[in-house]
Amino acid sequence: MSGATETPSEADTSALPPRRPYLSRMSQSFTPVILLLIIIVFSLREGASFLNPRNFNDIIIDSSQLVVLTVGLTFVIITAGIDLSVGSVLILSSVVAAKVMIALSGTPQDIANFQFPTQQVGIPVGLLAGVVTGLICGVINGALITRLQMPSFIVTLGMLGIALGLGQLLSGGTSVPNVPPAVQSAIGLRELVGLEIGGQRVRITPPVVIAYGIALVAAVVLNRTRFGRYTYAIGSNAAASRRAGVNVNLHLVKIYALSGLLAGVAGAMDLMRFGTASVGSHQSDNLAAISASVIGGTSLFGGIGTIGGSVVGAFIPTVLRNGLVITRVQPFWQNVAIGMVLILAVYIDQRRRKAEERM
Repeated sequence: MSGATETPSEADTSALPPRRPYLSRMSQSFTPVILLLIIIVFSLREGASFLNPRNFNDIIIDSSQLVVLTVGLTFVIITAGIDLSVGSVLILSSVVAAKVMIALSGTPQDIANFQFPTQQVGIPVGLLAGVVTGLICGVINGALITRLQMPSFIVTLGMLGIALGLGQLLSGGTSVPNVPPAVQSAIGLRELVGLEIGGQRVRITPPVVIAYGIALVAAVVLNRTRFGRYTYAIGSNAAASRRAGVNVNLHLVKIYALSGLLAGVAGAMDLMRFGTASVGSHQSDNLAAISASVIGGTSLFGGIGTIGGSVVGAFIPTVLRNGLVITRVQPFWQNVAIGMVLILAVYIDQRRRKAEERM
């Protein structure tokens, strides 16, 4: 042979796995990098005020509700849909849970005297009522989307207004008073595990266990079950899924029911943590949850996404808010920062999709 450099034959080259374009590879790993960069920036700026075990423990606890919302939205977005109503459904669910809890925890006279003789019944039934409320909202979303062939954006935008309006009507537009304090002291703030790290108390509470337990189960369902395979298949090609025998409409109803159910769980968790149902908060939680899912690698075009990536993505809005509070930045800037990160994530998602189409 001459001194010319040998090149692989066409057959040999085809046997090798194709190289993924740079942007495609980057989009799968940029989420932890962004999270790490945010942590570094706030650590350098605020030092021990941000970089300490107690603050990170608070971040984990604060992220619990967002993780639950993000898990439900990940399933929805993988099917190439969207659910804009989760924040309002959370509010409505927490209001319903609080109202039922109060009604079943004693007579009006008992409640007026801040006594709750039957709270052992009122608390669990109230929490269950909140979860069921979320489930009902999700089923309505799924039914309207599939039966009336309406875009998920329009249906869930309508549900956003309906759920928020109902929550305001039921609560009178204010936080619900006279919720049994045991729901917070005995459940929401109960210390299941406590550790001393660096002279600071780190604790694991029920909302944390619920949130990450749900994430673990969801990861198994999405990756190891027929339900998960159908979810990916519908997001990749709904028409092909129908031809393969998948009942696409029924599956989509289940997906939106799951999203509503988890929004109801998040509403119950909110009541556990704060001991009241507030209609003035959580209205931007849909933006944070969508941001977390997309930042975590879930494609808005469907067919791509992981629960693990979404959980990591959920920490980005939470860490941003925590750091901005510590740096005493106005709360209004929090949504600006989250929106900017969301635009970046969608941009990279679009570039990834175009790069993969050229492969």
